[in-house]
Amino acid sequence: MKKFILLFVLFSTLMSFAQNTGSLVGTLTDKEFNDEPLAFANVLIKGTTKGTTSDFDGVYKIENLEVGSHILEFSFVGYETQQISVSIIAGEVTELNVAMSASAASLDEVVITTTTKRESETALLLEQKKAVEIKQSIGAQELSRKGVSDAAGAVAKISGVSKQEGSSNVYVRGLGDRYLNSSMNGLSLPSNDVNKKNIDLNLFSSDVIQNVSISKAYAAQFYGDFAAGNVDITSKEHTGSFAVDMFSGTGFNTNAINKNFVRSEGSGYFGYYGRYAHNPFAIILSHGVDPVNVDSPVNVAYGASIGNSFNFNNGSKLSVFVTGSFENSYEYRTGKNVDFTTVEKKAFDASEEYEYATTTSAMANLGYKINSDNRISFNSVFINSSSDEVGYYGIDGNGRNRDAILNTDQGFYQQNIQFDQTRMFVNQLLGSHKSGKLDLDWGFGYNKVFSDQPDRKRFSVENYQYALDNDSTTNPTFYSNVVFDNQRYFQKIEDDEYNGRFNLAFKPNDKLKFNLGYNGRHKTRQFNNIRYGYDIVDGDYQITDVNNFDAIFNLDNLNLNDASNGIYEIKVINPYPTLSNTNRPGLFENTYNGSLNVYAGYVDTEINAGDKWLFVPGVRLESFEQNISYDVINLGNNGVDSKSSKETFILPSLNIKYTLNDDQNLRLSASKTVSTPEFKEIAPFVYEDVSTRIGGNPDVLGYSDILNIDLKYEWFFSKNEIFSLGAFTKQIDNPINLVVVGDATGTQRYVRTGDQATIYGFEIELRKNLLVDEDDNANLSFGVNATYMKTNQDLYETIDGTFDLAFNRNEDELQGASPFLLNADISYSPTFKNYQPVANLVFSYFSDRIDALGSGDLGNIVEKSVPTLDFIWKNTIKENFEINFSAKNILNPTIQYVREDQNLGDVLVVSANGKGVTDYKRGMNIGLQLKYTF
Repeated sequence: MKKFILLFVLFSTLMSFAQNTGSLVGTLTDKEFNDEPLAFANVLIKGTTKGTTSDFDGVYKIENLEVGSHILEFSFVGYETQQISVSIIAGEVTELNVAMSASAASLDEVVITTTTKRESETALLLEQKKAVEIKQSIGAQELSRKGVSDAAGAVAKISGVSKQEGSSNVYVRGLGDRYLNSSMNGLSLPSNDVNKKNIDLNLFSSDVIQNVSISKAYAAQFYGDFAAGNVDITSKEHTGSFAVDMFSGTGFNTNAINKNFVRSEGSGYFGYYGRYAHNPFAIILSHGVDPVNVDSPVNVAYGASIGNSFNFNNGSKLSVFVTGSFENSYEYRTGKNVDFTTVEKKAFDASEEYEYATTTSAMANLGYKINSDNRISFNSVFINSSSDEVGYYGIDGNGRNRDAILNTDQGFYQQNIQFDQTRMFVNQLLGSHKSGKLDLDWGFGYNKVFSDQPDRKRFSVENYQYALDNDSTTNPTFYSNVVFDNQRYFQKIEDDEYNGRFNLAFKPNDKLKFNLGYNGRHKTRQFNNIRYGYDIVDGDYQITDVNNFDAIFNLDNLNLNDASNGIYEIKVINPYPTLSNTNRPGLFENTYNGSLNVYAGYVDTEINAGDKWLFVPGVRLESFEQNISYDVINLGNNGVDSKSSKETFILPSLNIKYTLNDDQNLRLSASKTVSTPEFKEIAPFVYEDVSTRIGGNPDVLGYSDILNIDLKYEWFFSKNEIFSLGAFTKQIDNPINLVVVGDATGTQRYVRTGDQATIYGFEIELRKNLLVDEDDNANLSFGVNATYMKTNQDLYETIDGTFDLAFNRNEDELQGASPFLLNADISYSPTFKNYQPVANLVFSYFSDRIDALGSGDLGNIVEKSVPTLDFIWKNTIKENFEINFSAKNILNPTIQYVREDQNLGDVLVVSANGKGVTDYKRGMNIGLQLKYTF
């Protein structure tokens, strides 16, 4: 009874207090930037210390104000301070919207001080502070300062995130590509690689990025296939008046600059291949195989963007933003290429690779603001990315191959000439609408991807040491154990995806908000490949010039009509009906077609319990259907089949935020999610590189239940400073790992390896200003974030299925997990009148991690730790002119993958996830950029 009386008294006191106070809310807008929201302005009750600042959307709110008249003071650097009287009514919310304009004396400063878009570090920290879920972002401002050129590099600067050296694979909290989702403006993005779930994030250059965010904790609006997190790219849009930016840059790689560079014949300077419309067999007959020389391996980059806003008499506004850029890079690598299982299968101690890469990107954004409550926009992105790689393996004449015919201990040599091109189209229609207490956000998208590997050429040679001895009487010969030891290979991937989302928010009062939403996607994929092998019919043929295979593989030397007067014949595995498999076109060697349908509805509630607590319970009901049919040659009669999976998931989530004070939050998140396999993990097609093989496994069809718990403390002790500490744990049932199957081929496949995997980890982040100017802008600052994690999974003793395997241990770490990650940077930015340089040192590090699990007596393949240090120097000469310098990969560490072996220790090997060599250095990349704003 006493407790009841006490609660009654407390409740009555609160009600009485509420009857004698009121709230004030409003929006601040910027007259200098077409009435855009004005963030970070100060709002103060005159004569008191009580006040607040406007958030990113220009919104401010002051609660528990005494009833009566108050004078509000609105101020912002460079703007006229305004004092406005307002009356507060008991129990009611008073709205006061204010338009701010620049003072005449400081009008020139406004262009600099009012850049408050979602690309600034300060704005994103404020957004993180107010977010209902655990989230971190990095914006265009920080990307530019740190010299980050793409989205993959951007997310690698966020705590708990690392990027795999030599590839675009991103790991979040130790979980790799299969546990990660990627989206743009909240709509899902497709994959461009048969061996990956997500789009390569390095395809998105900083020119089209406003910010990149990672949500590590689950909320109901995300797809249920969620474990590591969701990476969302927000595309750039224009605010303000007419503006034009142009930039041009050049640079070089210290390894490549003095090399006689080569690239594939048929591929253009801008990364295009013009023969897609032709039958592969016609290409073989018409075009040569040798690479072509490059004039000068100098990197270039250039681009421009233009934006403008048009205001109409009815108060509506149209914003237009168009940007386009091109950049290329030359990289030279020298190292080893080794295929080692329990024994050495093939080894090239001296190998070299020439890689020429390009990225062309273009984006158009149209935003139409109908009024303050309704806005629609259209976003269209085109990206062309290419990688042109020429590799020579065994260039010292000492290459070894245990299956060689003439000499297993020396003289084995291979050449691989490979061009990969991805063309991606992303189109999105987005909208937001407000009406009273209702908010509606929606989006529809269509994605199209063409990912091609046209006309890869691969040649194998024995007794290559004779090509180096300057003796015309001794020459190498072709290695032709099977027809396809010398081959040309063609591969095509085509993806189509339709996706959509909407969220209807209802906010009956300041304490309660309901979100009712839907998102879904329909995705299809078509994959095919074909190989043509050069069957060397003249077994004694002597190669007199290993740099001129065009002199051999031409129509004059093609053996026709069984005349036995040629050097070679062209073979295909799958001939057309009634046609021979010799010197005739063929049908696809491997195909698969897949479809994915995900349709889901969700509801969550944002409950503000007092001034401190925010509870967000949510639940998602998701229908998941996946179908795949395949026709592959490596499984014989079992290679033609189809698989399907249809599930309905109920996925609850709970996010809690406790506001310790205005600057500190404590967050807790708990959720249940799932993990589902990708097409490439199911389809048993095997991709063969020079020394690696990787393929899918139909036995992984199904799903994994995942339990997620996150706890995080955040302290925002200034507008651009933060300290945070987090802990997380995950439990994954029936996880999928990439495993080296212990057979004669050493093929890596995706396998459900055990009953359960667990992850425990801690994260810490600090951003601190050491020196600030009179306006509290940092002159000297640093940031550091680190993650420590421990992973463990149990392993089945034996696995019987399409591919049988066994483990000689009952537990191991999770594939892709680094126990320790570290990112750090220090920035110095003094001001000398019109000269404003910014110097940055940016460091990152990840410790050793498992690249692929070993089965049977095979040890794991391990990616060795890599430290990276970059120096970025930005020089703003005047407001509209920059000269920027960069030196990247200053430490130039050695990149290594090793096979753990009980008898020999660590043996250097190549990785299916990396480059074609191991034990190599990338070289430093030196760059200079000029940028001008009109």
